[in-house]
Amino acid sequence: MKTGILLVNLGTPDSPSVSDVKKYLTEFLMDGRVIDIPYIKRTLLVKGIIVPFRSVKVAREYKKLWMDEGSPLLVYGKSLALKLKNRFNQQGTKTSVQLAMRYQNPSIEKALNNLRKQNVDKIIVFPLFPQYASATTGSVAEEVMRLVSQWTVIPSIEMINYYHDKKEYIDAFAEKTGNDILKLKPDHVLFSYHGIPERHLYNIQKENNKQCGFPACECQIKAKNKPYCYRSACFRTSELIAAKLGISNFSTSFQSRLGKDPWIQPYTDESIIGLTKMGIKKLLVVSPSFVADCLETTLEIGEEYRELFLEHGGEQFNYTESLNDSEIWVEGVYQMLMERL
Repeated sequence: MKTGILLVNLGTPDSPSVSDVKKYLTEFLMDGRVIDIPYIKRTLLVKGIIVPFRSVKVAREYKKLWMDEGSPLLVYGKSLALKLKNRFNQQGTKTSVQLAMRYQNPSIEKALNNLRKQNVDKIIVFPLFPQYASATTGSVAEEVMRLVSQWTVIPSIEMINYYHDKKEYIDAFAEKTGNDILKLKPDHVLFSYHGIPERHLYNIQKENNKQCGFPACECQIKAKNKPYCYRSACFRTSELIAAKLGISNFSTSFQSRLGKDPWIQPYTDESIIGLTKMGIKKLLVVSPSFVADCLETTLEIGEEYRELFLEHGGEQFNYTESLNDSEIWVEGVYQMLMERL
């Protein structure tokens, strides 16, 4: 029996040129799970306002972090896939590892076709999003099912929808964070996650109110075991990493909001200002929702939030780099996949 492993991350433009960034942003933001408003309104917003006005700025940002081999998300993704392939080969396991991006290249369609040509009996889809959200893991699942449904022979498909509380993932981030804590000795650790609109949580309630009681919930105090509530899963991740490290001087926040609608709180920028008012001088920021460094980590946290912290009286700001293609992460993903084989 041969198994196909499909690693999927969000996506990246083919180059930092404005034209390629426009293509990427258009495909990304036109996804109805990302901006969940009626199609006509979404089209006017994305193609008439966001893409024309943001593409030049976003292209400049990509140029800052672009590597010789491509964008960091793609470079680290390829390296992770190759290292996993070698790890499986060492054990003599019959697997094929493919990397795909939900938006742009390498596409999910191309990766799935590669697996089909190899006559795999089973496909395990491993989205590189530890916490489940409709806009990320949900979108990947929808696209995989749409494409595979057109095949004559449909192999067994297994989705790994979340692993925000899995030991292998927690241990990997705890090791990275712990090393920085020992070296930098911060006054406080801020776990910053990508935000989502509050309405996404209300949508969960409509389908299953047991998964999310937002806003009448206590996840900020003690996260509940509700894996399909993104906000709760993020708080749970923070708690588990902090417990592993034995620290109590930590908090959780959400970054990267877009538009005027309310997004889940507390917001990272407001949290940073609040910490400075509390007298925090040395801050370490960790972003466990990103398993590979990208615009949101390298630039939004590493530059924008650094400047904000220093402007408001902070003295030492540091960011823990993501898991990328580190050996502990490769081994962690390998072990999580082996549980399904």
